[in-house]
Amino acid sequence: MAEFYTRSGIPIQETYWPSDTSLTSAADSAAKSYLGEPGKYPFTRGVQKDMYRGRTWTMRQYAGFGTAEESNKRYLYLLSQGTTGLSVAFDLPTQLGYDPDHVRSKGEVGKVGVSIATLDDMRTLFDGIDLAKVSTSMTINATASILFAFYVTIAEEKGAAVKDLRGTLQNDVLKEYIARGNYIYPPEGALRITTDMFDWCAKNTPKWNPISISGYHIREAGSTAVQELAFTFANAIAYTDAAVKTGLDVDQFAGQLSFFFNVHSDFFEEIAKFRAARRIWAKLMKERFFAKDPRSWTLRFHSQTAGSTLTAQQPMNNVVRVAAQTLSAVLGGTQSLHTNSLDEALALPTEASARLALRTQQVIACETNVTQTVDPLAGSYFVESLTSELEARTWKYLEEIDTRGGTVKCIEEGYIQNEILNSAYNDQRGIDAGRIKVVGVNCFADQGDSAPMELLKIPAALERSAVERLTAYKAKRSQAAVDASLKALEAGAKGQENMQVLIIHAAKAGATLGEISDSMRKVFGLFQDYSGF
Repeated sequence: MAEFYTRSGIPIQETYWPSDTSLTSAADSAAKSYLGEPGKYPFTRGVQKDMYRGRTWTMRQYAGFGTAEESNKRYLYLLSQGTTGLSVAFDLPTQLGYDPDHVRSKGEVGKVGVSIATLDDMRTLFDGIDLAKVSTSMTINATASILFAFYVTIAEEKGAAVKDLRGTLQNDVLKEYIARGNYIYPPEGALRITTDMFDWCAKNTPKWNPISISGYHIREAGSTAVQELAFTFANAIAYTDAAVKTGLDVDQFAGQLSFFFNVHSDFFEEIAKFRAARRIWAKLMKERFFAKDPRSWTLRFHSQTAGSTLTAQQPMNNVVRVAAQTLSAVLGGTQSLHTNSLDEALALPTEASARLALRTQQVIACETNVTQTVDPLAGSYFVESLTSELEARTWKYLEEIDTRGGTVKCIEEGYIQNEILNSAYNDQRGIDAGRIKVVGVNCFADQGDSAPMELLKIPAALERSAVERLTAYKAKRSQAAVDASLKALEAGAKGQENMQVLIIHAAKAGATLGEISDSMRKVFGLFQDYSGF
């Protein structure tokens, strides 16, 4: 094993315990009994024994804008700069199941992510990228099954073995009803599509995570750290329940469940949040769902620095915010991380700002030595107390949700949404009153210190070219094959067939994202949101 030292030459152990200080060895037994060891139940101290000594977290930079060609150039650039995993952002029409020529797509094509409507778009997006070697994360939810079908198809075309594909789909539709709003179908239909994907991935892509259950957007909507954990795990319970009810054994799919958390500004609370999250999930899987495989007990998560903390005022301050949040994610034991760019309160990141965000991760990984020991803040009175308090408050929320009839019922009745709205309101009142300090906004504000910045702009001509490509794609396919595949998809949605199998068949036949979505809309309908009033 490699030796690790401080810059002064002091040896660094893999793990520290009370007896490594002036405390007795008896304190070790107590600590191990309560916390567990790294890589062992309940995983408070990390999901791997050696954590970053064995492998540094995956450095992803969330990217996607305009056309598939432009996004492909950004991915190739980021890979050349040392990013170790791709993370795809899709535009709103793609997220909502509309092709670029749909009336509801007007003015939105390529604006907040890349426009993907066909297999050809997906082929272009990953041109020159070996899908057998790269890990790909796709931030897509209501249409995740369709984008995944496109991805699997082009991976096969490139000669990659489907069973070896590595990556993650966000595919967390429940949090869309709670916090983000990019849903299509009512919960029952959405859960059917999701659990069918669990089944398909368990049998065909064992290294792929078919869902990333997301607390990130719950926190961005204004929740507290406790609510982020509670509502994320409530969603996870709902997905697990739904999958088990279809006949899947929990150990068949639980090891492929992944999570996505926010990294906010309260430095120590965020570290404690991640430690508490691992403990909660381990207990849920072992004690509620009776999972027997230790892999099912392990909370594997991606994290992202908090977009809601970025400010348009004095945007250079965002570099410091992101660096502090990055450090707390690492000290909390994240497995994968995206760092926001300094200009994201104003526009999509430029190439230069994306590079600086990536360098932030690399500096912390390579220069600070924080990777050389596991869970370095373990035993801190403050951090351990916060960890336990966050856990206790999260369990209290989960009990309340159970009492109210479960996650889906709480969503339909607006309970979870109202809890987040109230927290967001209280937070904003704190900022307005100056109780919560935001540098450059309500303190140390200087109207004359913000120099103009170069921002990324999406040309209007992009939408026209996307529509033209879509028209050309439709002209070269077999309409009869498309119609037959869509008819089979509708019939399967009404019956018991695995939806993912039928969606992949439709994609290979040449059906577009919008056409596949429309077929399922006919069967499942559209969700009418809770208004809050």
